[in-house]
Amino acid sequence: MGAHHISRLWAALLVLVVSWTVASPAQAYDNPELLPDHATPVIDLAKVFSEPQRTQLERNLERIEEETGWKLRVLTQYERTPGLAIRDFWGLDESSLLLVADPRGGNLLNFNVGDAFFALMPRTYWVELQTRFGNQYYVKDNGEDGAVLDALNAVEICLERGGCQVVPGLPLEQWLLTLSTSVLGGLVAGFAAYPRKDEETIAWSWLLLLSPLWVMLFGVFGIAPVITRTSDLLPILRNSMGFLGSAVGAYLIAQVTVGRRLQNDAEG
Repeated sequence: MGAHHISRLWAALLVLVVSWTVASPAQAYDNPELLPDHATPVIDLAKVFSEPQRTQLERNLERIEEETGWKLRVLTQYERTPGLAIRDFWGLDESSLLLVADPRGGNLLNFNVGDAFFALMPRTYWVELQTRFGNQYYVKDNGEDGAVLDALNAVEICLERGGCQVVPGLPLEQWLLTLSTSVLGGLVAGFAAYPRKDEETIAWSWLLLLSPLWVMLFGVFGIAPVITRTSDLLPILRNSMGFLGSAVGAYLIAQVTVGRRLQNDAEG
C-alpha cells in the first residue's frame, strides 16, 4: 500500500514538472526585447499592415497627437507580445488610447482606454466600437488591417467632433434592424387606427392609447439610431416609408378582417 502511494506521489511530481516545462516557454512571449529601438506609434508584430499602410498610419497618428494632444497607439500581436513593457515604451497615460489587435480571441480588437477619453466617449462607445469592427464577420470581409484602420477612423472622427455618444456610421445590419422596428411600429399604428365605429375614419383614441408602443418602435428604435450615427437622409426616408407603408397595409388588413367581423355582427 505504501509503495502504491509512493508511486502516485512520483507520478504527481512528474506531471507537475512536465506542466511547468511546457508552460515556461509562454513566458518568453512576454518579451520587452520585441520593442523597436526607435520611437513609433505602431508596433506591427503580427504583420497586419503593408509597409505603405504602416507608414501612412504612423504619420496619421503622429499628426493627431500633434494637433489634439491625444495619443493613439497600435499594437498587433500573435503569440509574441512585449507585455507590460509597452506602457513604459509609449508612456501610456490618461490621454492615451492603446488599440491591441490579436486574432487569438473571439474579437480581434481590444482597447486600453485612458480615463480622459471617457469624458468624450462613454464606455458603451468602446463596447460598440469593438463589437462593430472587431467581430469575425467584419474582419473576414474587410481584413484585419481594414478592421483596425476603420476603428481608428471612427475614433478620429469623434475627436474632431469633440466627442460621441455612439460610434459614427450606420452599418447595413444595424440599418435593417431600424427598418424592421419602423415597419413593426407602422403595423401597430395601422391596426390601432382602424375605426371600430361606423362614423369614424380613424380611431384616434386607440391610436393615442397605443402611441407609446408605436412611437417607441418607430421613433426611438427606428429613427433615433440613424440620426445619431449618420447625417444621410436616405435611411430616414426609407424608414419613414416603411412605417407609412406598413401602417397603410395594416389598416387595409384590419378593414378586411376586423371590419368584416364588425359588419357581420351588426347585421346579425
